[in-house]
Amino acid sequence: MTETNTGSAASGSFAAMFGSSERTFKEGEIAKGRVLSIDDEWIQVDIGFKSEGMIAAWEFMTEEGVVTVKVGDEVEVLVEEVENEDGQLILSKEKAERLQVWDEISNAFDQERAVEGTIVARVKGGLSVDIGVKAFLPGSQVDLRPVRNLEALLGERASFKIIKFNKRRGNIVLSRRALLETERKKMRETTLGSLSEGQILDGVIKNLTDYGAFIDLGGIDGLLHITDMSWGRINHPSELFQVGDEIKVKVLKFDAEAERVSLGLKQIQPDPWIDAGMRYPIGMRIHGKVVSLTDYGAFIELEPGIEGLVHVSEMSWTKRVKHPSKVVSIGDQVEAVVLDVDERDRKISLGMKQIEENPWTVIEERYPVGTRVSGQVRNITNFGIFVGLEEGIDGLVHVSDISWTEQVKHPSERFEKGDTVEAVVLKIDKENEKFSLGIKQLLPNPWDDIQRKYKVGSEITGPVTSVVDFGVFVRLEDGIDGLVYSSELAPQRVDNPADLFKVGDPVTALVVKVDPNEGKISLSIRAVSDKAERAALKEIAAQQSSSQTTTLGDLLAEKLAAQKREN
Repeated sequence: MTETNTGSAASGSFAAMFGSSERTFKEGEIAKGRVLSIDDEWIQVDIGFKSEGMIAAWEFMTEEGVVTVKVGDEVEVLVEEVENEDGQLILSKEKAERLQVWDEISNAFDQERAVEGTIVARVKGGLSVDIGVKAFLPGSQVDLRPVRNLEALLGERASFKIIKFNKRRGNIVLSRRALLETERKKMRETTLGSLSEGQILDGVIKNLTDYGAFIDLGGIDGLLHITDMSWGRINHPSELFQVGDEIKVKVLKFDAEAERVSLGLKQIQPDPWIDAGMRYPIGMRIHGKVVSLTDYGAFIELEPGIEGLVHVSEMSWTKRVKHPSKVVSIGDQVEAVVLDVDERDRKISLGMKQIEENPWTVIEERYPVGTRVSGQVRNITNFGIFVGLEEGIDGLVHVSDISWTEQVKHPSERFEKGDTVEAVVLKIDKENEKFSLGIKQLLPNPWDDIQRKYKVGSEITGPVTSVVDFGVFVRLEDGIDGLVYSSELAPQRVDNPADLFKVGDPVTALVVKVDPNEGKISLSIRAVSDKAERAALKEIAAQQSSSQTTTLGDLLAEKLAAQKREN
């Protein structure tokens, strides 16, 4: 809507204010005037000149096109032209404001005063700020620390220090960092003057690292180490905090000279280990979460700051747990029994196997000595085989309990993993959790008959079954071998039995020893010759008594010659 108000009344009132005489004005001068009329294109202003000045209406409009003045309002304007071609006085409100802003900026620069402005755009190297005119804010001067996302600051209003000013070139450079540094320096001095160990302060989390958080205490940063954040286990500070969080902390250590501050959070919270022994008595069943695994066990969190260790030996009564990961995983909820509490060293020992009954306490009732059992071969060693009777219960058949008569060098000669075997329970050791089995005990001991059958001094004949460094083995019957030691192979010394015998050679020997406990029969080939010589001597002695003319040497020589002819 167009508003007009022209006439002597308006001019008269203005003349009364500024004086009745006409004033003279220079181009570029700022003058005060009163709005006389308003239309769609022009606003008429009286500044006390011989003619009224004209200003474009848009200079008084908002972005929405609304005129911000009314008839009678006082305004400051710039005299652009005293009289143009049409004899009119041309004025400008916008240019007047711009000149005033530059004057204010110049004064602020000279007096090192801060100016207010709004960040309006992202430009190369920094930001554009509107402080009445456009000014440049370099990225390095935005904050005390580098700002990665400058676009996030658009639209923010803040205070700035003018660090460069050139009115002629229209160049203005701002710094927000300079103001922050000055402010921070004052805060630092105040904080350092009042800081002391044991003090509890408010702070703001400034930065997070793998090892802790830096807290702004007011001009000075303190380190809150990850180990001082919580009585419980923390893998990374970000689990508890974010940059910008407000927090209360305790000053643990303060080095005024180095301006270093160590902070603690858990120290202003109750220590969970106080009276832990009363809260977790021995024998108590607990539930907790697996928070860590090591080669020797699993750590269970009972409450924040309280963890107990389940050693691998306490995970199962029957299984040989090589690593806790075979039984539990991080994050699992488990049940355990408290075995021991050491408040001084902050340790709690837990057991998972104690939740169930120990099968070794009833093993004798289930498998009395003499019981025949059956199971699969689970493992083979050089000293025997382990036979699985049930989950976690293995019995050992020692190599000496495999056969009554055969010399088993290694159990793998007779068995493979997975074979099903029968055995007899020989012995149970509950304390050491050992179970002894025997296979040969399934059959009667044949050595009672062997001892009667192969009496000492009797002569046997059989093939060589094996030649070893210390002698030869001779087969007496199926499953029964006798050993002729090297010293019993011949009248003379024998260094290498293989020089005299090979497998399959027939051998005649005397039984010199039978040991049923060890399952061994000792033989002697040399004794056969000795026996023949003793028999020959007896015969010679008998002939000597009937013939005095023949010498003893002649008779012995004749007897030995006869034996050689027979062989």
